[in-house]
Amino acid sequence: MRQRLTEPWTIFLDAYAASPTKKITEIKRGIPAHRVRDLAIQMDLPQTVLIDYLGLARSSVHHKATAGKMLAKDESELVLGVESLIGQVETMVAESGDPAGFDPAKWVARWLASANPVLGGQAPASLMDTVEGQKLVASILLMAQTGAYA
Repeated sequence: MRQRLTEPWTIFLDAYAASPTKKITEIKRGIPAHRVRDLAIQMDLPQTVLIDYLGLARSSVHHKATAGKMLAKDESELVLGVESLIGQVETMVAESGDPAGFDPAKWVARWLASANPVLGGQAPASLMDTVEGQKLVASILLMAQTGAYA
């Protein structure tokens, strides 16, 4: 059984709302490697699946998390991108409807794994290992909200 975090989880909204300067500072400083585990828990995904989505080296993430180290810049940027994507979905739902009972992290996990017609049937998860892919995924979500590709 996966462990559950009991404290309020605001990192997603913070990641989405952060200025580019703040994001750059956090990326350069490095994100603690244990956040990959925390993110996987919030998304209700096995950590190995999330690591694979991001194209990270499993042994490196595990070693850094065990040693209490930070992720490298490129790794940090990808993790922050997923956190921001979840914050984007949470914001979209709050703006468009009733967020009561909605779990944006779990929704994003399911959506990433589903075939997407805008991507020619490809799952958005296959794009999460690059920053440009993450930007494309975020823009697809925005188009869905506005009905731009309906």
